[in-house]
Amino acid sequence: MKRVAAIQMASGPNVSANLTEAGRLIGRAVDAGAELIVLPENFAIMGMQETDKVKHREAPGQGPMQEFLTEQAKKHNIWIVGGTIPLQSEDDKRIRAACLLINDQGEQVARYDKVHLFDVHLEENAETYNESETIEPGREPTVVETPFGKLGLAVCYDLRFPELFRRMADEGVELIALPSAFTAITGRAHWEVLVRARAIENLVYMVAAAQGGYHVNGRETYGHSMIVDPWGLILDQLPSGSGFVSAEVNPKRITDTRRNFPALQHRKIPCKVIS
Repeated sequence: MKRVAAIQMASGPNVSANLTEAGRLIGRAVDAGAELIVLPENFAIMGMQETDKVKHREAPGQGPMQEFLTEQAKKHNIWIVGGTIPLQSEDDKRIRAACLLINDQGEQVARYDKVHLFDVHLEENAETYNESETIEPGREPTVVETPFGKLGLAVCYDLRFPELFRRMADEGVELIALPSAFTAITGRAHWEVLVRARAIENLVYMVAAAQGGYHVNGRETYGHSMIVDPWGLILDQLPSGSGFVSAEVNPKRITDTRRNFPALQHRKIPCKVIS
C-alpha cells in the first residue's frame, strides 16, 4: 500500500509566500509518510484580480513555480500533482490552467489542462466568475501509469461533468487527483456529494486537494480536502485552514470492490431516446 496526501491552503497574490507555505505543508505530509502529494488549484497564486495570473504565466519547463515542483519532488523523493499553475497559451491574454504530474526524480511525466471553465454567477452573494476570459481550456483527459496505480487528473469545475471521469474509467483509471478551489457557497451545497459520487460510480480513490479559507482578495473557499475510497468512504478530511489529509491507497481494495460490485462492466449506453 502507498500513502497519499492532499494539501489544503488559502493562497494569496504573493507567489513566493505561497510557495513557501506549500513547501512547509509538503514537508509535514512527507513526515507523515506520504509518497504522492496533491496540491490545490491555484496553489501558487490567487491574485487580487483574475488577470494577475496572466502576468505570472510561465513557459513550459521554465519559471519559479515549475522549479518549485521539481525541487520538492527531488528533495523528498516523492511524486507531486502540482495543483494548477498558469502556463502560456496561444492567446497572450489568457493562460492554460495546467496540472503537472512530477515524479520522484523531478521529471514531468504528465500534464492536464483544465477543460471545464467556471463561468458562473452566484446570486446568493452576487459573486461572478468568468474563467474563460483569462483561461484557455484544455481538450483531453489525462491518465498515466504510476507506482500508485493508473492516475487520472481533473480540476475543480471538472467535477460536475461525469463524462470526463467516464473517459478516464475507459482508460482503466484507479485513482484521481482533483486540485480544487470551490467557493464556500457551491462547496457547502455540492462538494462532498460530488467527490463521493465520482469515487462511487467509477470505483476509484479520489484525492481531492482544496483551497480552504479566506483570501486576501476577499474570496472565501470551502476547503474540506478529502480522500475517498472506491466505496465512497471518506478516509480523511480537513474542514478548513491550512494543512493536509492523508490515507493509504490499497490496490487490493480497488480490485476487490470492482470484482464484488462490477458496475463498470454493467454499463449500457442506449442507442437512442424513445419518445
